[in-house]
Amino acid sequence: MNLEHSLRELARRFARERVLPEASRLDREARFPRALFQEAAALGFPTLVVPEVWGGAGLGPTALVLVAEELAYACTGAAAALLLNNLVADALLLSQSPYAQGFLPRLKGEVAAYALTEPHAGSDVAAIRTRAERVPGGYRLYGRKTWISHAPEAAFFVVFAKVAEGREGIAAFLVERGEGVEVGPPLPKLGQKASPAAEVALEGVFVPEEGLIAREGFRLAMRVFNRSRPMVAALAVGLLQRALDEALAYAAMREAFGKPLWEHEGVGFKLSEIFMDLEAARLLTLKAAELAERGEENALEAAAAKAFAADAAVRGVSEALQVFGGNGYSEEYPMAKLYRDAKVLQIYEGTSEIQRLIVLRELVRRQVWESR
Repeated sequence: MNLEHSLRELARRFARERVLPEASRLDREARFPRALFQEAAALGFPTLVVPEVWGGAGLGPTALVLVAEELAYACTGAAAALLLNNLVADALLLSQSPYAQGFLPRLKGEVAAYALTEPHAGSDVAAIRTRAERVPGGYRLYGRKTWISHAPEAAFFVVFAKVAEGREGIAAFLVERGEGVEVGPPLPKLGQKASPAAEVALEGVFVPEEGLIAREGFRLAMRVFNRSRPMVAALAVGLLQRALDEALAYAAMREAFGKPLWEHEGVGFKLSEIFMDLEAARLLTLKAAELAERGEENALEAAAAKAFAADAAVRGVSEALQVFGGNGYSEEYPMAKLYRDAKVLQIYEGTSEIQRLIVLRELVRRQVWESR
């Protein structure tokens, strides 16, 4: 049995036996699953991409998407809660900062957050307003971040702030939670409620000199996206697989006009379309992850996988809910939660529209390069 198969089976058992029974409660209570996080940490899930020398599993993007798919099958919000430390780990590793790498062992037991988005800067990363002012011995940061996943639980943050104008002036800092860091209450969300997000106010928090972990912060953020977007695509794949399985089971059990629902083309063709989208999304996701695993350029593939999988999840779960008819609209059935959880996949880590811009830009760039 190879490593990937063993890892997928481990994640599947954990998802079905530990996460799935808790999914409805986590959705109702809208809180971070601290107990599940500790159990997942014992299995290495929050630190899959952290090298073994720093206490991680020493695996890569492919392993991460396999685990993400299985966990998302049970609960997409819980999957994000258990895996987003890997996004922070990628930022710490790609920064090549010894100071940052010293924080990697903490990711197994502590929650960390990636603070990029601002009230006036979502898709337009270069428009961030948070600033870093030079002071003796380091910097003081001033600004406000929003929709920061896991901020309510975070012990430290990777924060992007401007040291000069323009996107070239964006730098990345490692900020400990403490004086000068104010975290707001969890923001009310449509779905993925087990993965809380909040605003973070930086009110002159002091960061030592070595806390500036990347002077080319914009470039770091883009490189992190190329590694994290396959994981988001995998969350969409896992959710869509669950929607298909639930719809198939319901269509086989429920009858209309004297025969099972699936025998009616109006229902059966929906299931066929969901399956085709699911398989295409899974293959795109694996390709993007495998390119990253080999250290090859994957901006185009990561954007395409993220956009296609997220759109397929939203479209597919809507059709799967339709199979349930009125029951699909009831919170007593799983489809309502799946429907709510799906939408944000088209928004975070770059909207589906931004992904299309990236795909177009990369296609043109590669065509120009190849024609030289």
